[in-house]
Amino acid sequence: MVMARKSLGDYMVEKGYASANEIEEARKAQATTKGDLAKILVDLGLNPKHVYEAKAHEMGVGYVDLSVYKPEASAVNIVPQHVAKRHNVLPLKKDGTFLYVAMADPNNITAADDLRLVSRCSIRGVLASPLDIEEAIGKLYGSATVDGAAPGTGAPAKGGMNPMRGNELVDEDSQSAMKLAMAQYSAKAEVSDSEDVDDGVKASEDAPIVRLANTIIQQAIKERASDIHIEPDRRAVRVRYRIDGVLHETMTMPNYIKMPLTARYKIMSEMNIAERRVPQDGRIAIKYDGKDYDLRVSCLPNLHGEKIVMRILDKGSVMIGLNKLGFTDEVRMQIEELSQQPNGMLLSTGPTGSGKTTTQYSLLNKLNDIEKNIVTVEDPCEYQLSGITQVQVNKKAGLTFSSALRSFLRQDPDIIMVGEMRDLETAEIAVESALTGHLVLSTLHTNDAPSATIRLIDMGVEPFLIAATLVGIVAQRLGRKICSNCKEAYEVPAIDLKRFGMEIEDPQQMVQLWRGRGCEICRHTGYKGRIGFYELMRMNGEMAEMVVHRSPLTELKAAAKANGMHELREDGLLKVLAGLTTPEEVMRVVFTAGY
Repeated sequence: MVMARKSLGDYMVEKGYASANEIEEARKAQATTKGDLAKILVDLGLNPKHVYEAKAHEMGVGYVDLSVYKPEASAVNIVPQHVAKRHNVLPLKKDGTFLYVAMADPNNITAADDLRLVSRCSIRGVLASPLDIEEAIGKLYGSATVDGAAPGTGAPAKGGMNPMRGNELVDEDSQSAMKLAMAQYSAKAEVSDSEDVDDGVKASEDAPIVRLANTIIQQAIKERASDIHIEPDRRAVRVRYRIDGVLHETMTMPNYIKMPLTARYKIMSEMNIAERRVPQDGRIAIKYDGKDYDLRVSCLPNLHGEKIVMRILDKGSVMIGLNKLGFTDEVRMQIEELSQQPNGMLLSTGPTGSGKTTTQYSLLNKLNDIEKNIVTVEDPCEYQLSGITQVQVNKKAGLTFSSALRSFLRQDPDIIMVGEMRDLETAEIAVESALTGHLVLSTLHTNDAPSATIRLIDMGVEPFLIAATLVGIVAQRLGRKICSNCKEAYEVPAIDLKRFGMEIEDPQQMVQLWRGRGCEICRHTGYKGRIGFYELMRMNGEMAEMVVHRSPLTELKAAAKANGMHELREDGLLKVLAGLTTPEEVMRVVFTAGY
């Protein structure tokens, strides 16, 4: 008979390590912060040894006190320092084909996989205090770097290889990890243009390539990148990160890295490794620094191999409020008013990467209430909100936007969020939902707010249905903010801002604006972070009538402006005058030909 394991709190009370009141206080704090109970107990002043002993009992794993136990040098030497630091793990001893490792989370599959690859051993994890592990890593590995051949690296003291270029975005630890991985791989790789698939698969399973692939992703997350581009060329492989909406070259790598690195990412995203003639899509789910990330991976064959692009989605991102997205107070209050409607459609429009989903989720976060039943269908679910039913599209299983929406109508919803209206069937069901007493939130790809009505008509939705259901449209763009560390004022003639809709009274008038000089913090770009530019079109009787009669876009836009709509360029001007961004940035993201 297997005895049931006691919970962490019950174990500590039974052992006399804590009182029932202390455990209750910690559990209340955990319910509020959603943090780790063990860490909360340590923060409350309880003995860490007792806390992690109890946690190990709860998890059913061994516990090691690193202040007493001394790891074996033979175990430490087979695990590189950067792997130990990355996962906060410490090798303890090697017993045949088994390597015993002290871990902050013995259930961390990613850490166990990396350890297995670098050590060629089966991993047996035991629990230890995270702080004890970190302290022990510092003592045992010391301050040695790649050039100094840190324990377990197997790297030469001076390899003479510097495949990195343009690497100002890569921090020292990541740079060392990447150099080490490439040095180790190049030591046994044949520098050739071999296109053999089997060779590529075998090489992709080598520990250096695994580390290189992981480090590229981890560095991108550190740099707040939204996308990673792995681009093969005739003689090299280029890596670029999209940060604050702009691509930056991070490094170039030798051509022999191309095949194994591409194969590694295709394996991670569950693509067909043998198919290299057609585009493929996949996903990678990873956990880094305590957060869950979902990477949408696209593989595109080209003249020199296959280009890999990964969109990084922070699945556990904490939703920010509408007041922090860059709305003016007037627009924010109008959007909040529209979102309180009992039925109708409220749309967000803009190009890919303009922040539409963030706006929709910020609205959902505000509307989330115990009295409301909120359901969403997305591809994929980018954020996770408690209290909301979220459905992810699964085309292979037959779960599409339209099929999910049909089911939603039988789930007694109050608010429905559709990730994107992509086809007529989805749009018609969304309109039907809005007509039958539901508030529908969704997104479209259009250049401005008035164009959304034309787009819906073009998809095949009847104009009278659009007029009857649409309550408002938010068009948006994301631009870069001026770096607060190197921000400086300067003056320009007011007439230079006329293109943004600024009214000029005196042609000689000067206006004070701001810009970033460029510093280490902003990577000498003058920008750090992003801010939204918005235009809100609220529907009224006049505009509804114009939609029904299919009036020209220019007339609809004029009616919207008469109803109080500020265009994207006008909202950009407000942000420029407030010192949040620059005229050049507004021009870059807002203006289009014929504007």
